[in-house]
Amino acid sequence: LGQPISMLIPRVVGFKLSGKLNDGVTATDLVLTITEMLRQHGVVGKFVEFYGPGVSEIPLANRATIGNMSPEYGSTIAVFPLDDKTLDYLRMTGRDEEQIGLVEAYAKAQGLWLDPAAEPRYSEKLELDLSTVVPSIAGPKRPQDRIELSASKEKYEEVIGSYTDDPSRTVAVTLPDGRSFELGNGAVTVASITSCTNTSNPSVMIGAALVAKKAHDLGLMPKPWVKTTVAPGSQVVTDYFERSGLQADLNALGFETVGYGCVTCIGNTGPLIPEVSAAINDNNLAVTAVLSGNRNFEGRISPNVKMNYLASPPLVIAYALAGTMNIDLATEPLGTGANGEPVYLADVWPTTEEIEKVVTSSISADMFAKRYADVFAGDSRWQNLPTPEGNLFAWDGASTYIQRAPYFDGMPPTPAPVADVTGARVFMKLGDSVTTDHISPAGSIKPETPAGQYLTGHGVERKDFNSLGSRRGNHEVMIRGTFANIRLRNQVAPGTEGGFTRDFTQPDGPVVYAYDAAENYAEAGIPLVVLAGKEYGSGSSRDWAAKGTTLLGVKVVIAESYERIHRSNLIGMGVLPLQFPAGQNADSLGLTGTETFSITGITELNDGTTPATVRVEATGEGEPVVFDAIVRIDTPGEADYYRHGGIMQYVLRSLLAK
Repeated sequence: LGQPISMLIPRVVGFKLSGKLNDGVTATDLVLTITEMLRQHGVVGKFVEFYGPGVSEIPLANRATIGNMSPEYGSTIAVFPLDDKTLDYLRMTGRDEEQIGLVEAYAKAQGLWLDPAAEPRYSEKLELDLSTVVPSIAGPKRPQDRIELSASKEKYEEVIGSYTDDPSRTVAVTLPDGRSFELGNGAVTVASITSCTNTSNPSVMIGAALVAKKAHDLGLMPKPWVKTTVAPGSQVVTDYFERSGLQADLNALGFETVGYGCVTCIGNTGPLIPEVSAAINDNNLAVTAVLSGNRNFEGRISPNVKMNYLASPPLVIAYALAGTMNIDLATEPLGTGANGEPVYLADVWPTTEEIEKVVTSSISADMFAKRYADVFAGDSRWQNLPTPEGNLFAWDGASTYIQRAPYFDGMPPTPAPVADVTGARVFMKLGDSVTTDHISPAGSIKPETPAGQYLTGHGVERKDFNSLGSRRGNHEVMIRGTFANIRLRNQVAPGTEGGFTRDFTQPDGPVVYAYDAAENYAEAGIPLVVLAGKEYGSGSSRDWAAKGTTLLGVKVVIAESYERIHRSNLIGMGVLPLQFPAGQNADSLGLTGTETFSITGITELNDGTTPATVRVEATGEGEPVVFDAIVRIDTPGEADYYRHGGIMQYVLRSLLAK
């Protein structure tokens, strides 16, 4: 929209790296360790800068993976200095020497070149000795919940009881080809090498392919209940798999390439094996997914899967072979080889030297030059799409993918004065670490939900529902999917899981779909409030988490703390983010979500100033609860957006005024 990013001057966290990764430790292990450390330290709204002698031990692809995880640990940015490893990557990816020389000269002139001995002055500091990093996974529902691989079975046993009342339950399953097996809790039903950054990292991708080769040579296969996929972030990955001869081994284990870019990591997992899916749903099994992506939030990967774990691509292969999370990979076999002997992880795990040998012999600059020479051209299907003429977009009223959103409907030339909120009801009362995936899921659409009913009513067959993420151009679908994550637990409707709330426009406030309640509240002219805990809006910078919130009629969110991007997006959509007083939350104040809320003092914004706090009064059956909530409009620019009802309205009015 051409607007500058406004923010408070950030604190800068210096993250010193020293030492060197041990053999067998992957970039993913390092990323998960750093994510855990930064989330524990607290870096929301801060910059993170890596420095120290250990930086030169990390290839650029690994640095990119660490930087790409910024949303997972909450920082605004994460940056590395440039060095010879940076230039090596530029050469490997086909940049010419003139450009590489310019990058080097500029970085040195600007002080961006790595000085391993430098000790810059930072607002805060952390330090990690790379030699202390160990093989790790993260889960079952947050990227920062790192688990040392050696403790994975123990940690699984600790949490499985919260997902099922019978951890030892198994169910007999027979596939159409006659294979039979017992499917139990903890079974790995999805094993996916996915995510654009992790699957553009040659070391871990070649490592995974070598695990596949060794397993194939020994006669191992993934368990029959596992859905296996590979979705690289670049077609170059396929090129070096084929050049190295390792693609055949991946294919033999069922790890065939299904596409490029966002697949399992964003919820485009597709259906599980039908008989496996039926066994899970009919018997309420708590099964797992293992993926090499960045995000494993609840309900994100598959509606059939309750527990999601992040792992390096080589470990994804290993868990597919084992078929369960209830295993100690260090001491228990992955399976039995063709010779009848047990095969352990150590038998198939490649050395760093083996990986580097294949990388050196299989990857060249010409691969990148060829693949990216006409990357924007698209294939024949893209090139042959019919293109309408004219200066205005031709809206199709029958489309279920793209519809004109109502953001500007009835918008006056000048904004109406900001008003206090009165008579509001609680739409959602949520706990800690509610992610943008909880608020606006991107995965599959169930037929019985409001989004599914909308599509069915418009003649879309179940097989063509696609995903919520694919239908983000149609607000009618997206608002019906907002607050509809299958794992969302709304305390206003205790005992429910999914997109439900209570509708207090009806006698006794029955539990209904959230969208249906929002429609009734809108018809009655009742504004809505969301109450939440810590880290509200963490995860992906998903614009629809804010768009859907405002279109459902939510005027105010009151949380213990926010992730930076979602807080900013709420303001950009005209929703007021408030924060509970320090040390307090909805529970400590005795709020149940059945109260009626009034929020006063917002009108001070009409005078050109932003109030530090506003008065919140919640009236229920007992004494009113009154407190001063902190206004989280942090900058004058954000205040302007809020006064206009959102950033889009602000920009449009600015254009019309020229």
